[in-house]
Amino acid sequence: MSYSEEPLNNPVWSSLTDIHIKECIDYGNVKFYHPDFTPFGAFVNNHDTSKAIKEHSKLLDRFFIVGEKPIIPDTFRLTKHVGLQMIIYNEIDYPITSDIIELNQTHYNDLMNLISLVYPHFFKKKTNLLGRYFGIYKNDQLVAVAGERMQTKNFTEISAVATHPDHTGQGYAKQLITYAVKKIFEKNKNPFLHVDETNTGPIKLYKKLGFSVRRKIHYWLITSPQTND
Repeated sequence: MSYSEEPLNNPVWSSLTDIHIKECIDYGNVKFYHPDFTPFGAFVNNHDTSKAIKEHSKLLDRFFIVGEKPIIPDTFRLTKHVGLQMIIYNEIDYPITSDIIELNQTHYNDLMNLISLVYPHFFKKKTNLLGRYFGIYKNDQLVAVAGERMQTKNFTEISAVATHPDHTGQGYAKQLITYAVKKIFEKNKNPFLHVDETNTGPIKLYKKLGFSVRRKIHYWLITSPQTND
């Protein structure tokens, strides 16, 4: 598969104008995911984002613009976080020795309990509906997951790779990433992911599995004046 990677230059916008258009709150040249799904937004055409940000702050007091630096209202705060966008072009050669299942709504509480323990920051009550989630159970306990988040017709983001602290070191994350990559390729789509540039452990793991760094990407945390922290 060889697709133009241009949609990945503005992945939130690309997702909200493609596969996730129904989850979009549309302010014209600024768009956000509905807060029930994820706290991310994006813009195009060097648009003045301040009006849309002020409007969106009625729904959330902390949220992100992903991509170029936004213009914010005077009383708002802006904090920059830097991530790496990574992509893989081939299936992963890693043995899957655990039973991996595709999670559904009957697994919802187990998923949310695990995520709240190890990956709470960006995961909202409907994030799991943005794509497929895969998990490993041990003794009736969900111990590891990996899922899909941003999507276009040609690209799917792997997200929420999480392992229970009592079950690390078993290779579950590697198996789930291997499985998720395979499932995405089976749909004739290209997997990619995002990781904070300071998370050296996961970055090393992703590179070992075959991901390469495509670009740096900026996450601009916007905090409304109503927020004290």
